[in-house]
Amino acid sequence: MGKTSQQHCYHCGQEIDKEKIFFDEKAFCCNGCKSVYEILNLNHLENFYTLNKQSGIRPDDNLSQFDYLDTPEIFSKVTDFSEGETTLVTFKIPVIHCSSCIWLLESLSSLNPHIKYSQVNFTRKNLQVSFNHNELKLSELAKFLTNLGYKPAINLETADKKEEPLDKSLLIKFAIAGFAFGNGMFFSFPEYAQEILGTNDLWMDSYKHLFRWMVFLLSTPVVFYSASDYFKSAYFGLKNKIVNIDVPIVLGILVLYGRSIYEMLTDFGPGYFDTLCGLLFFMLLGKIFQKRTYSSLSYDRDYKSFYPIAVTKIEAGGKQENILLSQLKIGDRIMVRNQEIIPVDSILIQGEGNIDNSFITGESATIPKKAGDKIFAGGKQIGSILELEVIKSVDQSYLTQLWNKEAFKKAETGLDNLTNRVSKYFTFVILAITLIAGVYWSQVDFEKMFQVVSAILIIACPCALALSAPFTLGHIMRILGRHKFYVKDTLTIEKLSKIDTLVFDKTGTITQTKKSQIEYKGKALSEFDAQNIKTLLKNSNHPLSKSLYEFLNIPDEYFPVENYQETSGKGYSATIRSHQYLIGSAQFIGETSSEIETAVYIRRDNEFLGKYLFKNEYRKGISQMFSDLKDYKIYILSGDNASEEQTLREKAPNISGLSFNQSPEDKLNFIQRLQEQGRKVAMLGDGLNDAGALKQSSVGIAIADDTNAFTPSSDVIMSGQVLPHLRNYITLTKDAMNIIKAMFVISFLYNIIGLGFAVSGNLSPLIAAILMPISSITVVSFTALASHAAAYRRWRSH
Repeated sequence: MGKTSQQHCYHCGQEIDKEKIFFDEKAFCCNGCKSVYEILNLNHLENFYTLNKQSGIRPDDNLSQFDYLDTPEIFSKVTDFSEGETTLVTFKIPVIHCSSCIWLLESLSSLNPHIKYSQVNFTRKNLQVSFNHNELKLSELAKFLTNLGYKPAINLETADKKEEPLDKSLLIKFAIAGFAFGNGMFFSFPEYAQEILGTNDLWMDSYKHLFRWMVFLLSTPVVFYSASDYFKSAYFGLKNKIVNIDVPIVLGILVLYGRSIYEMLTDFGPGYFDTLCGLLFFMLLGKIFQKRTYSSLSYDRDYKSFYPIAVTKIEAGGKQENILLSQLKIGDRIMVRNQEIIPVDSILIQGEGNIDNSFITGESATIPKKAGDKIFAGGKQIGSILELEVIKSVDQSYLTQLWNKEAFKKAETGLDNLTNRVSKYFTFVILAITLIAGVYWSQVDFEKMFQVVSAILIIACPCALALSAPFTLGHIMRILGRHKFYVKDTLTIEKLSKIDTLVFDKTGTITQTKKSQIEYKGKALSEFDAQNIKTLLKNSNHPLSKSLYEFLNIPDEYFPVENYQETSGKGYSATIRSHQYLIGSAQFIGETSSEIETAVYIRRDNEFLGKYLFKNEYRKGISQMFSDLKDYKIYILSGDNASEEQTLREKAPNISGLSFNQSPEDKLNFIQRLQEQGRKVAMLGDGLNDAGALKQSSVGIAIADDTNAFTPSSDVIMSGQVLPHLRNYITLTKDAMNIIKAMFVISFLYNIIGLGFAVSGNLSPLIAAILMPISSITVVSFTALASHAAAYRRWRSH
């Protein structure tokens, strides 16, 4: 009689319990799996099957209908963004479970030409898709995903877009561990007391086995449920041939649990079940504290890193006021100028909108907007000034979700990589020490061998090593933010600590934006021309335009602007009340200048009206700043002419280079040349004409005063008021790295001392388990105190 074997589906890997479907010499369990295989092969995506064996998801046999998604009310609630022909939607895909799932879902654009890009957030099981809604309906996209075996979970909770403040499952695991720890100690106390006092109680002898079994039953769900995240992390790490930091933790848990079972079954002792529950209780407490610290930083990171610090609010009667973005409320009216990002979802009230959504969609095409149209946060206005009414608060606008986009993701920090590398070798060393000690003690005292092995694995847990970097950098990010220095991510802190070269833009960076000595030369301006000029100045974000706008002492009346065009770093033109005005450099408006000067030239129609001459006022304390930065190579770049070269050399005598008439491209090329020489460069600019240089530099620092100067290419947004104290900020990042290195040393010393006691047999698993969470709590406390102490040293003088 022939032997039969169960065959598995080539796509999903499930056993075929019904009629087999053969195609291309392969067996499939259903037509759905066969169809997915055909789609992948037609689009040359057969590598899906080489990433992970048996990794496919079986398509839903009963395809749900998603037609309701196309109704306008549901469509607007479910989607993140919809403008022009592009829609972005984030689906919850619960079945995402491996690398091949990620690979396939991020290759959707190859399967369907109407899908522009797709991106998976594996930890949240989310899939974000950008697609052409004119060619592919939302319902069709949902059905397409379902046919592939990745059915979206769509409900009111997932459509609400709100993230949980803390993982509920983590809290449940923590609560179970706490319950077991408290009750386990209660049931173990009589036996401990009897052992300590040296008494022999008949009643206790009769019921000790019952108490031990109760503690065992309490500890078992703690080990296999509360500690499940550690087991999963270690398993997936080993599966991918990575020995991560959770491997020794899991080994310690298993050894302690196994040792306790052995003692209980052989009546050798009560075991360490209560200690194990306490160990996991403190470890989960540390994880909760870590997640709360990170979640409290996340919103600050989102809006402070990518939004302007302030926004221009229009009060009743037309009065303007610069307020913090976080203070905006629904119903407020705001002003958005040329090249500014829309900070919140709004309705256009006044002006000609020409919105560039490339920051959101990656496409540079602009979309015209008229009064009454909705404008999504993240769009950039190209043209004249807009008046908008806020319809969503900052945290509800779509722009808050852009942090997760691929364009803004950073690689892990070098310290994180260092931590993982160290922990990997650390684990191998500990395993070697454990093996050697185990062999030795098995010859000397077999019973004591279990105690020694348990103590080694527990005391050597590298939790303190893992916590030192994230907690230190998290605290430093908060401290810097409180001092008006908003850092994009922890990688930026590490990069700042390595900077050896500083490049400064002049206008708007080391000079005051709104304080200049201004003199007019030319024909007398009529009130008609002066009002038109002030209206046009209002549309620009250039520092000289802002200074001139404040200088013109005439009523603030705004007139409609048509055909507004701006050439970065040169000037702009528009038609106001039937007259065309050009404002900018002499070359831009077609004039010649024989003088070395900083000036704004004005032309109306074909008539040259005059020019405003500027003598810049430098920020207070700027000379002391350059003196404090004597250990760095310093360069100053300016788009203006060399009229203030002597003044700059007096204020910065230690300057390494000074260049004038620099275009945005010149600044970027200058940064590149420095980097080719091996320099670590930080660029400081006003974020307007310096975007390319800011992005090219190792660290781009955008200087902002009370302006809506949105700079997505910068790593840091820094208030112009605190620029003179730049050295304090850079030094604090160096302090952060030193704190982390100190914690590495302390952690190693702790492990060396602890291992010495454990290997010699002088440390019980109970004491080791108590010391391990204490060491983690000590690290967290030390990093907080050291970070705040370092900050106090830097700012105590001002």
